[in-house]
Amino acid sequence: MKKITLLLTVLLSCLFTSCEEVIDLDLDTAAPKLVIEAGIYWQKGTPGNEQFVQLTTTTDYYSQTIPVVSGATVFITNSTQTRFNFTEIPNTGKYVCTNFQPVLNETYQLTIMHDGETYTATEKLQPVAPITRIEQNNEGGFTGDDIEIKAFFNDPATEDNFYLIHYVYSNKITSNYYTLEDTFFQGNEFNSTSDNDDLKAGDNIEVTHFGISKQYYEYMSILIDVAGGNNGPFQAPPATVRGNIINQTQFDNYPLGYFSLCETDNKTFTIQ
Repeated sequence: MKKITLLLTVLLSCLFTSCEEVIDLDLDTAAPKLVIEAGIYWQKGTPGNEQFVQLTTTTDYYSQTIPVVSGATVFITNSTQTRFNFTEIPNTGKYVCTNFQPVLNETYQLTIMHDGETYTATEKLQPVAPITRIEQNNEGGFTGDDIEIKAFFNDPATEDNFYLIHYVYSNKITSNYYTLEDTFFQGNEFNSTSDNDDLKAGDNIEVTHFGISKQYYEYMSILIDVAGGNNGPFQAPPATVRGNIINQTQFDNYPLGYFSLCETDNKTFTIQ
């Protein structure tokens, strides 16, 4: 019995020791790629004049910081060639415009010039159906005893529409995103639904619906699937997911990210 006890003690010691060992893998590091976060979002009922574009680069796996890109030229033009310049907040990689003019269904072109290369992308500003009401269901989920929130809207009947849905919860660090397209509810009332099994009275929920293009819908559907549906598809996307931004100088040296223009509607709700 003493031998068995001694053997178990040695094995457990080895097990816990191995769990604490830190192993650094020698990973290959690819050349940095430009990462462009260029989402133009126009919240219903606001001027929408202040917008920003964030420029960073990819870095190695073990890096503790994300490199920012300074000194770039960033602007957006509309169909009448009106130019909206984005000026960098010094040394942040965040480029801000304070006089942007959002117009639904207008076509805009993004241009970024950096390090001798020019990047462009073209998109339309997509409208979104307003959120008409939010309802709480106390018999939701697979078990029928979870609190579920639904945000309703009336889908337009005369066109195909695509939506990005974002739910933020006060009781969770993570949020959830998903996409919708109106093939099966075109012209009818429909709703988005929360994805949180731990909601309780007093918790707050922030719901945002984005009107998006078909191309952005396809891009975000892939990206959300890769990211597991949580934590933020607006972070730097994986290299396998290519956006709509083209390097006009060196086509194969494409950037990561997407240029999108979306009208949004946002509501908050407190669980009763």
